[in-house]
Amino acid sequence: MALYEHVVITRPDISPAQVDTFVEELTGFLKEKGATVDRTEYWGLRNLAYPIKKQRKGHYSLLNIDGPANAVHELERRLRISDDVMRYMTIRVESHSDELSAVLSRKERRRD
Repeated sequence: MALYEHVVITRPDISPAQVDTFVEELTGFLKEKGATVDRTEYWGLRNLAYPIKKQRKGHYSLLNIDGPANAVHELERRLRISDDVMRYMTIRVESHSDELSAVLSRKERRRD
């Protein structure tokens, strides 16, 4: 099986609790298809580099996926037809890092 990093940007008018529910649904769907989600991260409501569908902000979420390619293709198909998803990106990687992502580690440094 291959390793993937998957980032999803959802609409800013939904709550963070709804984003968590959405990510849990994606995780359950991937488990049905034979994939495992090693880690999920919620990066928060962040500014976009350019407006998407007249929105300037979006909820960012990261999923580390270990699974077959057909599960990821089906996930992307479902995200294309979802009204809550503004953008997504899936990248195949050689290995998953055990450390926090760059976004969360920067937030931790600011808190300290």
